[in-house]
Amino acid sequence: MKKMDIASVVGLVVCIGMVIMGIVTGDEGISALGNFMDYKSALITFGGSFASVMIFYSIKDFLNSLKAFKIALKAPANKDTETIKNIIDLSNVARKEGLLALEEAANDLEDEFLKKGILLVVDGTDPELVRAIMETDMICVENRHKKVISFYESVASMGPAWGMIGTLIGLINMLKNLSDISSVGPNMSVALITTLYGSLLANWISTPIASKLKYNNDLEIMLKEVTIEGLLSIQAGENPRVIEEKLKSFLSPEQRVGFGESEDGGGE
Repeated sequence: MKKMDIASVVGLVVCIGMVIMGIVTGDEGISALGNFMDYKSALITFGGSFASVMIFYSIKDFLNSLKAFKIALKAPANKDTETIKNIIDLSNVARKEGLLALEEAANDLEDEFLKKGILLVVDGTDPELVRAIMETDMICVENRHKKVISFYESVASMGPAWGMIGTLIGLINMLKNLSDISSVGPNMSVALITTLYGSLLANWISTPIASKLKYNNDLEIMLKEVTIEGLLSIQAGENPRVIEEKLKSFLSPEQRVGFGESEDGGGE
């Protein structure tokens, strides 16, 4: 089970905390929070934004995209070094016992993508076909991720737009009743709340979540690229130490230093 990403959770809390602090440090204190709450403005902004985005998607995709909010708050599995070590271990098995021995070794793998590739290699699939199959799988995963990322980017663009629509509605109603000067200030305040809600929806929630999902996607795609390169190297019969050096190029300098030497890296 993935752990919560502390940085993401803290970021969301601190952002809204800064807004609340700006509100309550005025002359009215904490009672000023009531000035920023209006259910009609919330309905226009949030309801309008999500309803507009719903037009772009099927109900299933819409609901799945909403659920992805929880995924963005969870720490991505940092399995790059683990994957490389698994590939090197498999390359040692293949070098000592042959490719057919990888089938039994694959049964202990938790990474379904790596396991799928190993079974293709064991079956004697042409290297180019192995690459094509694995890259197609990777592209499909990335496309699904991009669909969810696009969802939150769309919400981010719709939020301010619907906030402005709510503001215009409020201004029109206010101008229709200019005879009562005492009501202009309160009505103007309510009209501007929708713009605030739209900005919060875009900059507090949607844009950060979209960016986090992009980051997670990039990590996962990089990991799959490492896997593909490793599998093809094993199939080509390359020396495990050469495979290690090739795959370590995907790691940051700090990760390379801490990676260490694989056992029996030089093979026989």
